Amino acid sequence: MSTRELVIEHGNGTFTTLGFTETSLTIVTNDDDLAQQVSCCQTLFSSPRTSVISEVPIRQVVAATFLSGVVKVSYLVRKGKKQHLHLTQIFGHVDDAHSVPAREWCHSVTQVAYKGGNPPKVLRVLINPRGGPGKALQIYLNQVEPILLEAGCEVEVTCTTRAGHAIELAQTIDLGYDALVIVSGDGLIHEVMNGLAKHPQPEKAFSIPIAPIPAGSGNGLSLNILGLQDGLDPCAAALNVLKGRPMKIDLLSFTQGNQKRISFMSQTVGLMADLDIETEHLRWMGDLRFVWGYLRGVMAHKTCKMEFSMKVTEHDKSRMVDALHARRTSAAKGLPFVSPSSEIVPNDDKHPGGPGSLDGGWVKFDKPVLWMAAGKGPYVSRSLMQFPVSHPDDGLVDISIQEVVGRKFLLDAMDGAEVGRSFWLNSNRYFKATAYRAKPLAPHGVLMVDGEAFPFEEFQIDVLHRLGTLISPYPHYAPDFKVIDAKGTERTV
Repeated sequence: MSTRELVIEHGNGTFTTLGFTETSLTIVTNDDDLAQQVSCCQTLFSSPRTSVISEVPIRQVVAATFLSGVVKVSYLVRKGKKQHLHLTQIFGHVDDAHSVPAREWCHSVTQVAYKGGNPPKVLRVLINPRGGPGKALQIYLNQVEPILLEAGCEVEVTCTTRAGHAIELAQTIDLGYDALVIVSGDGLIHEVMNGLAKHPQPEKAFSIPIAPIPAGSGNGLSLNILGLQDGLDPCAAALNVLKGRPMKIDLLSFTQGNQKRISFMSQTVGLMADLDIETEHLRWMGDLRFVWGYLRGVMAHKTCKMEFSMKVTEHDKSRMVDALHARRTSAAKGLPFVSPSSEIVPNDDKHPGGPGSLDGGWVKFDKPVLWMAAGKGPYVSRSLMQFPVSHPDDGLVDISIQEVVGRKFLLDAMDGAEVGRSFWLNSNRYFKATAYRAKPLAPHGVLMVDGEAFPFEEFQIDVLHRLGTLISPYPHYAPDFKVIDAKGTERTV
């Protein structure tokens, strides 16, 4: 790979050499202040004369500009491997004789950093200032907006003022935006999805990519797009706004009586729903509130009574893992993903271990349970990978049903829940289906849809294939799912 270099001079008479390849920006400097700054990057070499050579992944370069003899390069770095990204800038002068090469260098590094160009994006930003810990506006102004503006984006910002406000905004949104940036938790995304469904041109409205900025309690969608390391990092999410690509996702049609809603993430009944609603007052704790709620639910150990049926296409966990592995392999090779068959799988001699009896294509599950959770996307919070074999657009909803087990078993199941280890528990019945319906039988209870409370009444879920659009750095969900085969060998899917 060739490296193109540019030398810039600082006000104190020191110099920095900037170079780039297809993969990285290289910084070589003998400026002491700048050396401390770039040491946050991956330091390759430091000489006795205080020259520091560091490199930054080219994807983390936000902008490179040349104006009035000054070169400015903006990029994102981490102060430590486990710390969040933050915006950093290098300034330096170039004399008149080198102004043309400097301008060309800035143009070239931008082209490489954005894989072909950086047309400024027009963004609609919605912020819920009261969501989660209540820091969404501060997060946007201090961390996100500087990155978007540095990249030349045009932003229109609105803070929501009440429940349902985002629905009203989304149902009248202009179709010319390049993306909808949602600074909140998953609740505001739920409102936006349902507002888009009411738009006069819903299909075009749903084609506007949604980019979440994590500022809530669970932030499940952001975790699913960016993974555990970056899923709770507002700056990494802002970088995704700039450099991610549209990814089509399935949405879920939620029908209850005469009401139809859009669900994009999860529906829960039983312990998992109880812990959500009962910790609403603990939003200041972030996702730790879900751990506390789970412990309280385990102690209560309430069973969930309901009539439940589904149109199952797969109930073999090993085959689900193989399908996930095949998708990752295809994506790595740049090949299109072919969705699995949607054939209904009954419970008979050819399909042992199925969920239950078959009634007109609907498979009944009639065992006592502690909870039912269904949805799209591996994570519902940082502490729980609920649907580890979920695909963005396979046309299916993943269903996890926890049969009744003892308290000690449930406490032990917390170990590894954040990496999906509970998927393999025999008492965790896991299915993929094209639709399901549930009828709660208890007089009182909780039904949560995307973290929002709904009446504890009969409902049905159907898949809306590839209706939604997200901005994502990958053509699949980001989180890795580590599995251990019968020989004890661990592999990452």
